[in-house]
Amino acid sequence: MSFDADHIVDRRRMRRKLTFWRVVTVFVVIVAVVGAGLMFTNRGAITGGPGAGIARVTIEGLIRSSRQRSKALEQLAESNAKAVIVHINSPGGTVAGSEELFDSLVKVKAKKPMVVVVDGLAASGGYIAAMASDRIVAQQSAIVGSIGVIFQYPNVSELLKTIGVQVETIKSSPLKAAPSGYEPTSPEARAAVEDIVKDSYDWFRGLVRDRRHLDPALLQKVSDGRVFTGRQAVELKLIDALGDEQAAIDWLAKEKNIDAKTPVRDYPLAPRFSDLPFLHVAALSLLDAAGLTGLAGRFKEWGALQAVERLNLDGLLVLWHPPSSN
Repeated sequence: MSFDADHIVDRRRMRRKLTFWRVVTVFVVIVAVVGAGLMFTNRGAITGGPGAGIARVTIEGLIRSSRQRSKALEQLAESNAKAVIVHINSPGGTVAGSEELFDSLVKVKAKKPMVVVVDGLAASGGYIAAMASDRIVAQQSAIVGSIGVIFQYPNVSELLKTIGVQVETIKSSPLKAAPSGYEPTSPEARAAVEDIVKDSYDWFRGLVRDRRHLDPALLQKVSDGRVFTGRQAVELKLIDALGDEQAAIDWLAKEKNIDAKTPVRDYPLAPRFSDLPFLHVAALSLLDAAGLTGLAGRFKEWGALQAVERLNLDGLLVLWHPPSSN
């Protein structure tokens, strides 16, 4: 009996050690992958130009400011690419990041014929980026619009009061660091935030009016924050036609005299190793390989990297997201 008990204890000890070393191995490999990604990132975003073909640029996920992306688009504007097709699949992001991306794409369009293809979603900041082009096409079931600006912050003042925690603040003026999630929002702080939201919203609406040539009535109809399908967006003049990349190529051939047989080559705006979704997949694969399938499942369920991405969005947002489902 004693022998069996000792055997069970030894097996449990060995299992704990095996799990420990699996976790350590996964951690070391992930650190190595991230380190390699940062090293490649520092060497520059572009490893090769699009040649004399049509450059395919992809904008997807959350949009934030990126000097690397701006530099890559500057290089694209000076390249020998005959035209540019920009694929967009984005719910938006920060106001500043979306404006920066719009400005960079406008500079490219000033030197190259450009068409935007909405793959599935061009909402809020994603739609701002799309308006850099004079031609926007989208699938009929794509989501377009969400013209509006939002400023969100959690207010936990009632929770802190319930658990008996009080946050003391000393500041130079009433509106410094306001609004704060640690205290009720004062009317003055709310008014100040509403002013900056309204100012950014006016800029967004003005951009839509000027870029899409909308009259006041139509502008009012499309700029209440809602999203539209591709078919609705055509009728509302938010996009120019329904279609995919082939429709973009056909338009370039017809309107810009670009040979329809010109090869289309991907033009990356960032190195592959800096792509968060890639690291997400790599991490899940490593966890599975290490025998930690349960942990991989939880990692996937939590959507950890997506949560981190959203936490990195500060300030005013031009971002659309449907309600979360449980």
